[in-house]
Amino acid sequence: MSLMRTKSIEASIADSHEVGRTLKRSLSTWDLMVMGIAVAVGAGIFSVGAKAAANNAGPAVTVSFVLAAITCALAIMCYAEFATAIPVTGSAYVFTYATMGELLAWIIGWNLILELVMAGSVIAKYWGVYLSGFLQAVGINVPAEVALGPATLTWGPLIVVAVFTVVLVLGTKLSARVNNVFTMIKIAIVLFVIVVGFFYVKAANYSPFVPSSQPSSSATGWAEQPFLSFLSGASPAMYGVSGVISGAALVFFAFIGFDVVATSAEEVKNPRKTLPRGIFAGLAVVSVLYILVTLAVTGMVSYKALAAEKDPSLATAFHLVGADWAVVVISLGSLIGLTTVIMVLLMGMSRVTMAMSRDGLLPRVLSKTSAKRSTPARTQIICGVIVAILAGFTPVQLLGEMINIGTLSAFVMVSLGILVLRRKRPDLTPAFRVPLGSVIPVLSALLCIYLMLNLATQTWLFFAVWVAVGLAIYFSYGRRHSLLASGQRQNSEPLTASRVP
Repeated sequence: MSLMRTKSIEASIADSHEVGRTLKRSLSTWDLMVMGIAVAVGAGIFSVGAKAAANNAGPAVTVSFVLAAITCALAIMCYAEFATAIPVTGSAYVFTYATMGELLAWIIGWNLILELVMAGSVIAKYWGVYLSGFLQAVGINVPAEVALGPATLTWGPLIVVAVFTVVLVLGTKLSARVNNVFTMIKIAIVLFVIVVGFFYVKAANYSPFVPSSQPSSSATGWAEQPFLSFLSGASPAMYGVSGVISGAALVFFAFIGFDVVATSAEEVKNPRKTLPRGIFAGLAVVSVLYILVTLAVTGMVSYKALAAEKDPSLATAFHLVGADWAVVVISLGSLIGLTTVIMVLLMGMSRVTMAMSRDGLLPRVLSKTSAKRSTPARTQIICGVIVAILAGFTPVQLLGEMINIGTLSAFVMVSLGILVLRRKRPDLTPAFRVPLGSVIPVLSALLCIYLMLNLATQTWLFFAVWVAVGLAIYFSYGRRHSLLASGQRQNSEPLTASRVP
């Protein structure tokens, strides 16, 4: 059946060498590690932990981060095994195409586009807000929004998206250098804020570490309550064990960047060694930073004081202890933090689109790369325009949870796909292999599904609409233009370890 037809690993690697559709291998282990840190450590490090502590887990939000980090680590192991076996651009889309067939590959690719478009747009929107906040903090009053007739424009996103679209068009190595500089600056700011914050910590604020469960004050209607609660009929609750779990589902947003890093597999030097090292090193650094920030924020003030605030953040904690000067530093850190996130997301978006275009599921013109710089310049510009319009003219931040469900759905497919790959291609010898046989892939898939069920019911409704739109596009265009289904892509001989790039 054509819908279940898989694309061989050999064909995927051969396509990565197609003239006019190739990417240049220029990234090192350091570049990959910094890329992961860059996309995971944004403004969220100053806010998501405080919000989860206030509305979900209390001081036990640290445990929420640990659970989210473990879930991400399990899935990233599967990504690493796939990426060293199939070192081409496209990440979960390519992995699914090689194991579970074209239809599921399209759905995952479509969901990756959802994740990257939404994440890029939401974060670009917040970048504009943080820019205005920082300017106001230093005495420059410039409104974040301006009226353009019947429309309202948030002008900040247009600037940041345009600048980094140009940087990405100019070359991956140049982008990596810019990313490295910005990331080192924001890590220094984060560490400074953490160290200062610990001077205000009081042990009493950590007690009770896991507050007693109580009815949720934020999920007032069926649409806002966790989907699992909606299905079971249970009343939504905050704090307690369920609060820690729902907190993990919320803060999982902090770890979305590592699947984006896997999309750069085709641009990495010596991917068999570089990919696993870079991805795991980045995850370790990010996990430590987030845990330290949550320990600081929940130790500085009581979680009840955070819950009393409309929009709790690390800046709120500093304000409550009388250190208002820190707001300027945090605003600067948020601004710089978001900058690199936007750049990496824009890069990932163009690479996934390019991979789907190579296969004919999207117009083939989108996979063309420039002869001089070997970047998908046309596609990169289109992605930048889409993100800029959404961030500049729509309230896209209201759909922020769509990012999590898109990422988690990809994690599920990659985790299960490893089992299929091992069964179908026992001859492969990837440089990294997930330990403990099938235990970790299955556990990863189950944890990701559980976190998905703890997202809001309305997020699932929006997700269903997105998938339905994707299926309509696939059956009206992608299936008819698929190179594999039309016989224009043929499997070649089995790939030996010595032939893997």
